[in-house]
Amino acid sequence: MSLVEIPPGTPSDLAGRLRPVLDGMSTRFLHSVKSGEEDIIPWLPHSKVKYYTNAFIVRNGKILLGYKKRGFGAHKYNGFGGKVESGETPLQAASRELEEESGVRPSEASLRHIGVLFFMTEDVDAAFHIDIFKGDGYESIDQDITDTDEMRPEWFEVEHIPFDNMWEDDVFWMPLLLEDKPFYGRVDFRFLEGEEQAVTVGAGKKETQQARWWFGEVQAEHIG
Repeated sequence: MSLVEIPPGTPSDLAGRLRPVLDGMSTRFLHSVKSGEEDIIPWLPHSKVKYYTNAFIVRNGKILLGYKKRGFGAHKYNGFGGKVESGETPLQAASRELEEESGVRPSEASLRHIGVLFFMTEDVDAAFHIDIFKGDGYESIDQDITDTDEMRPEWFEVEHIPFDNMWEDDVFWMPLLLEDKPFYGRVDFRFLEGEEQAVTVGAGKKETQQARWWFGEVQAEHIG
């Protein structure tokens, strides 16, 4: 697939406004998938979409990340977010989750929509649509930041973001977020069946790794 081809699942209102930035696929999966094209890993199908948010605070050359203590994504650094509840807008959900997980006051954080990530996982029929928000923080933010049962907030210099302890795809789109460039990306995760890397985690579940990805910059002030 070339960079000019937009992946399936891309919202129609974005498809015509995307400038491709990068795409790729992991050759480790080529032997285990069947495709109509040689050396192409097909995009995974989905029957429904679930909506989530993720928020990041960037201030004075530093980014606020949370170390996940338990649950999905445990022992990784990420932003602060979760599921969009019934009756909530993505911004409302992002504001609520940011305060619950970090103590940061969303009314002072100046959250703004900066991107969309679309994730698919093998053997899961639902895709995950994640609205990404960025905030500038505020003068007294360090007084509000709180260690919670789920997350341990921590500042990092933007030149030293711990990508080795984050989701694999973060290194692709984080530079766009830091540069205030609205973006859209899709990543498909697959199982490495029969290989050493396909270790079991949790209740017999197998670990996934990214198999195919595509990222583009939205040619507009904001998304949606």
